[in-house]
Amino acid sequence: MRPKDIFRKQTSLLAVIHAESADQVIRNTDVALSGGADGVFLINHAISDAALVSCYHAARSRFEGAWIGLSFMRLGATESVRLAPASASGLWVSDAGIEEQGPQPEDVHRLSGLRAESGRDGLYFGGVAFKHQRPVKDPAAAARAAVPFVDVITTSGSATGSAPSAEKVASMRGAIGGHPLAIASGVSPDNVQEYLHLVDCILASSSISDSEAELSPKRLARLVRAIEG
Repeated sequence: MRPKDIFRKQTSLLAVIHAESADQVIRNTDVALSGGADGVFLINHAISDAALVSCYHAARSRFEGAWIGLSFMRLGATESVRLAPASASGLWVSDAGIEEQGPQPEDVHRLSGLRAESGRDGLYFGGVAFKHQRPVKDPAAAARAAVPFVDVITTSGSATGSAPSAEKVASMRGAIGGHPLAIASGVSPDNVQEYLHLVDCILASSSISDSEAELSPKRLARLVRAIEG
């Protein structure tokens, strides 16, 4: 699957796997893909950046054509781009560094140049008005400013497991038109209908998991059914 193929559906689902080992990542990637997720993001709360890359290569070897992205928890955007394998389908960074008003920081422009030079096809999911990051007074203005720099503008609620308000997401959608928009916290079978007409992609973890490290086939199936209607 080419990275942009993730948007062939109205709203795609990416399962977030908290990587611990190659076997655990392969097992959970299989659960995600066989259960109806459109792809996975591997994230390293518990292991090193180098170990995450090793887990990625193990999963890529087993699921050659699958959509598999990475998120390095302890790295900024520039370091993440440099470390991510060229074959990664996507790269997710919690803080894209976007300013709501005025010129964008040098780091934002530097990252844009680095990505262009690399020639990679992977999509950049950049956090805008994202949990635990810089306060944002106007999410719509921040989203609008991010369009030239971020492939998939990615937002969240105020904390892990907390969904953003539909009003916040709607304001961001209105500001960016058809540019891809994703939510990365708090979406569940009970509230997903509020967002399906607003976002292109949902990143899900706690609502489809039995524990920090293991996805739940039953919970994943519930969310997939809710998305598909």
